[in-house]
Amino acid sequence: MKDLTYNQAYSQLEALVIEIESDAIQLDTLADKVKQANALIQLCEAKLRTIEKEVNDAVNTKNKG
Repeated sequence: MKDLTYNQAYSQLEALVIEIESDAIQLDTLADKVKQANALIQLCEAKLRTIEKEVNDAVNTKNKG
């Protein structure tokens, strides 16, 4: 899952949310779907933090030069 890009992870998360919110989801798979969604959320947050740091570093480097 770590090989996913942010956009891929976000798309998968959106699909899982739709599935979780639907009335058709089976209760037997609900816990697994929620775990998958949580893992995708963590991955997206980590990627966003990395991007934010890289942007801040680039801006700070530009401002120093």
